Amino acid sequence: MAKNKVDSGVTLIAPNSRISGDLHFSEQLFVNGRIEGNLFADPDSGATVVVSEQGAVAGEIRVPNVVINGIVVGDVFASGKLELAANARVTG
Repeated sequence: MAKNKVDSGVTLIAPNSRISGDLHFSEQLFVNGRIEGNLFADPDSGATVVVSEQGAVAGEIRVPNVVINGIVVGDVFASGKLELAANARVTG
């Protein structure tokens, strides 16, 4: 059975959403809303988190690949790639 987009492990935190607590994931996470907690993915997973221009994370990020174009207040650890886009604001 072939994987489709629904099965591919993409998680979206919408702009009108706020999550309080830690989040563990293994593929892709798009943060367009706000997360108050830590983000974790297994270092060998190849996972990616994208914090969009309207997104915000208040907590630690430990994910292999990180792209930030919004606000992060906390330490960021990327074992693969860390990209800071034009509107990134990181305090950590």
